[in-house]
Amino acid sequence: MTQTAIQVESLSKQYRLGQVVAAQPTLGERLYSMAGSTFNRLSGKTPKATTKGDAFWALNDVSFEAEQGKVFGVIGRNGAGKSTLLKILARITEPTSGEAVMHGRVGSLLEVGTGFHPELTGRENIFLNAAILGMKRREVAAKFDDIVAFAELEKFIDTPVKRYSSGMYVRLAFAVAAHLEPEVLLIDEVLAVGDAGFQQRCLGRMSEIAQGGRTVLFVSHDMGAVARLCDKVMLLDGGQVELISQPQQAIDRYLQLVSNWRDDPAGVFGGPLTSVMRFHELTVNGVDNTKPRIVHPQQPIKLHITGSVDRLIPNFRTTFSIYRDGVRLLTQHDTPLPTDLPAGRFEAQTQVPAYLLRPGRYTVSIGGYRDGMREYIWGTDLMDFTVSEMWSDNYDPINLGLINLPGYGSRQTEHDSAITKNKGSFAA
Repeated sequence: MTQTAIQVESLSKQYRLGQVVAAQPTLGERLYSMAGSTFNRLSGKTPKATTKGDAFWALNDVSFEAEQGKVFGVIGRNGAGKSTLLKILARITEPTSGEAVMHGRVGSLLEVGTGFHPELTGRENIFLNAAILGMKRREVAAKFDDIVAFAELEKFIDTPVKRYSSGMYVRLAFAVAAHLEPEVLLIDEVLAVGDAGFQQRCLGRMSEIAQGGRTVLFVSHDMGAVARLCDKVMLLDGGQVELISQPQQAIDRYLQLVSNWRDDPAGVFGGPLTSVMRFHELTVNGVDNTKPRIVHPQQPIKLHITGSVDRLIPNFRTTFSIYRDGVRLLTQHDTPLPTDLPAGRFEAQTQVPAYLLRPGRYTVSIGGYRDGMREYIWGTDLMDFTVSEMWSDNYDPINLGLINLPGYGSRQTEHDSAITKNKGSFAA
């Protein structure tokens, strides 16, 4: 019989905007406060009222169950409550009401480098992280070589992690969390960092964890990874459960929500540059999100965005990515090399050649970065378009696949005259 690994009942978390949570007062501060209160009473003065700020519900009556040996996905726009939920499950913060019951030891990977000490080496941080997760030293030692190999950090394992790049940080952090065998593993958007090969290894490792009878709660904006990996998906919106369903149904509803990104850009875009940069308009061949976007195969696909920035951003490139069925097909930039983006309004565009994309529905993600991803902004699945089935001589319906490559390859046999003269050039 299937057992429940995570059980959440009527979970709510309230914050007060503008409220500063003070540290526990010292004895001197208490005596000073008592003296001030006595003076106010004797002098007839009324102390000023303390403003607590407006109430904000990051989570509101959230309930769900995650089964043992399954991957449970959580998706939603920025500010939907995903990170708050994870912090409650990881016991970083307490809920205002409701309860969350976790069965077994919990491992979490919530932010890049969480739990790492910058002055310690990668080797020392592996043992430190393992101790935080409740592992014994001999257990860690038995898995140490596998952790280092998975992270591909053999050459840097005795280097202080303060010298690691963000990609190296997340590779080591994921390797530790995934190899120390907690019964429940909480993962928050770690696949946004790292190359494609590492991301595929992470997906494979999470599948292995679930097949081994453990549970993964996976938060991500990567709908392709969610569709491939998760058994069930919960969509959060505004701190509440929008739906819990099979992955594709939840993803379709999520795409409906983010397609109206102009109404709530802060809920769609993420990254450090969101504080100074905004995107205002995105069009495909001059058509915005208010009308159907149908592209004929013989038409090039022109992507155009407008935006504004509050300050100069050095060495910046705008990024356009096209996805199909959650798989990134291609990425293009507005400039060959990063260039300074001055404060004010800007436009950027790129173009996909005609006859490249085969018929079907595609989505567009946009963003940008500076100085090798030191700062970035990113929004996924902001618009969709459809390549129609209007065949032509240059668009061969026989060559199946997501990408159409005009032209054909070649064939040689040992009977060809060129090969007969030089048989050594023929490779069977």
